[in-house]
Amino acid sequence: MLLRPHKNDYKIIGYYTGKIIIGVGLVMVVPLLTSLLFAEWGPALDFVIGICACFITGLGLIMLCETDRDLLWMHGMVTAAFSWVLATLLGAIPHYLSGHFLSYLDACFDIMSGYTTTGLVLIQDLDHVSHGLNMWRHLLTYLGGQGMIVVAITFLFKGTAGAYRLYVGEGKDERLMPNVIQTARAIWMISLTYLAVGGAMLFVANMLAGMSPIRSLLHGLWIFMGSWSTGGFAPQTQNLLYYHSPLVEFITIIIFVIGSYNFALHYSIWQGNYHEVRRNIETVSFSTTVTITCILSFLGLMQAFAYPNVFALLRRCLYQIVSAHTTTGNMTVYAVQFVNHWNLLAAIGIMIAMSIGGSACSTAGGIKGLRVGILFKALINDIHRIFSPDSAIIIHKFHHIRDVVLEDRHVRAASLITISYMGIYLLGAVVGLFYGYPLLPSLFDSISAGSNSGLSCGLTCAAMPSVMKMVYIFMMWAGRLEFMSIFALLGFIWAQAKGR
Repeated sequence: MLLRPHKNDYKIIGYYTGKIIIGVGLVMVVPLLTSLLFAEWGPALDFVIGICACFITGLGLIMLCETDRDLLWMHGMVTAAFSWVLATLLGAIPHYLSGHFLSYLDACFDIMSGYTTTGLVLIQDLDHVSHGLNMWRHLLTYLGGQGMIVVAITFLFKGTAGAYRLYVGEGKDERLMPNVIQTARAIWMISLTYLAVGGAMLFVANMLAGMSPIRSLLHGLWIFMGSWSTGGFAPQTQNLLYYHSPLVEFITIIIFVIGSYNFALHYSIWQGNYHEVRRNIETVSFSTTVTITCILSFLGLMQAFAYPNVFALLRRCLYQIVSAHTTTGNMTVYAVQFVNHWNLLAAIGIMIAMSIGGSACSTAGGIKGLRVGILFKALINDIHRIFSPDSAIIIHKFHHIRDVVLEDRHVRAASLITISYMGIYLLGAVVGLFYGYPLLPSLFDSISAGSNSGLSCGLTCAAMPSVMKMVYIFMMWAGRLEFMSIFALLGFIWAQAKGR
C-alpha cells in the first residue's frame, strides 16, 4: 500500500532544503566581492538581490519547517532532487538580471548546466560578460563538480546520520573517511589543492601567451574550474580555441582527466597507494574505451581529410575525445565542425565517449567507467559459466579500491543506470527530431546533455524551442543525480496524489 506523505515529511524536506539554499546564497558572496573589486556596480547589485532571495527563501524554509528529526532515505533522496531545482531557480536571478540572457528559462538552463557540470550554454555576448558574472558561472560549475550537497554537508551540517542519505542522493556513495562529513571535507581538501596547483600552471601558461597578469590570473582560475569540474565553461565564446595554445591544451587535458577520476581513487593515491591507478577497474576501463573511441575518430578524420597533417589531426582528435570521455566539454574546434567537417565515424567516436563518461563519485557524468567495467566482467563471467561444468562455482572479482566479488546486485544496479542513461539519450534525440532537426545533431547534443558533457554541434542555442530547453534541463538534472533521486521525487509526488 502506498502511503501519502505526512506533514512531518514535508517539514524534514523543507528544513534541509533551506540549509542547502542558504549555502547557495553564501557562495554568491564570492562573485559579489569580485564585482565590487572591479567596480562593477550593476552586477554587484544583481548578486545582492540574488543573495537576498536565497537567504529569504532558505531562512523561511528553516523557520517554517523547523524540526529536530533526522533524514530517512526517502527524505534524503527527495531533498537532493528538490534542492537542485530550487537552487537553479534562485541561482538564475543574477544571470537573468545581467541582461545576457533572452529569457529567464535561458538563465535557468545555464545555471543547471553549471551545477551539473554540463557546459552547454545559452548566454549571449559571452566575450563581454562582467568579471563578477564570469566568476559566478565558473564557481557554480566548480561547486557542482564536488556537489552542492557536499558543500552544504561540509559547512552547514553537524554530525547528522541523514547527511549520508543526502550525499547518496546526489549520486555519490563512496566514503573516503568513516564519517560522511569528514568525507565531504576530504573532497574539498583534494579539490582546493588541485585548484592552487592547476590555477598556477594555467596562470603561467597565459602569461607566456602574452596576457596581462590580472587577466592571466582570472582566466587561469576560470579555466581550471571548468576543467577540473569537467564542466567545460570558459570565459570566451570560442571556448579553449580562443587561446590557440598547445600548452594550455596540454595542461587542461591533464586537469580534466584527473578531475574525472573517483575521489576515492584520489584519496587512495594521496595515502601512498600508487598501484591503485593501474589496478582500479575504472582507470582500466577508461584507458580501454578512450583508446577505442580515439582510434574510431582518428580513422574517421583521416577518411574525411579533415586536417592538413597528422599532427594537426591528432591534436584536434585527442583533445575532443578526452574532453568528451571525461564529460568536460572544452573544445578546440568550432561546434559546427562536428557535423560539417568531421564525418559520421569520427562523430560516432565522440558520441560513444560522451555516453560512457568518467568515473563514479567524481566530477564527471555519463554511464561511468565502473559500470562499463562491471557489465564487461559480467559478460565474461557468463561466457565462462557456459563453458564450465554445471557443478562449477564461478567467482569473478573486480578491483575498486579493494577486491570486490562480482555479484548479481552489482550487475543489476549497473544495468538499471545504463538503461536509464540510454533512455534519456533517446528522449532528447526524439524531441530534436520532432522539432525538425537532423538525426546526427539531435543525437549528438542529446547525449551531451544527458551525460553532462557539454560538447555541441551547434544545435543547442538560444533559438532552440522552449520545450527542448526544458527537456535538456531535465536531462542534465537527471543525468547528474543518476536518476534514483529523481525517481524518489516523482514517487513522492505520486504518493501525495494517490497514496492513502
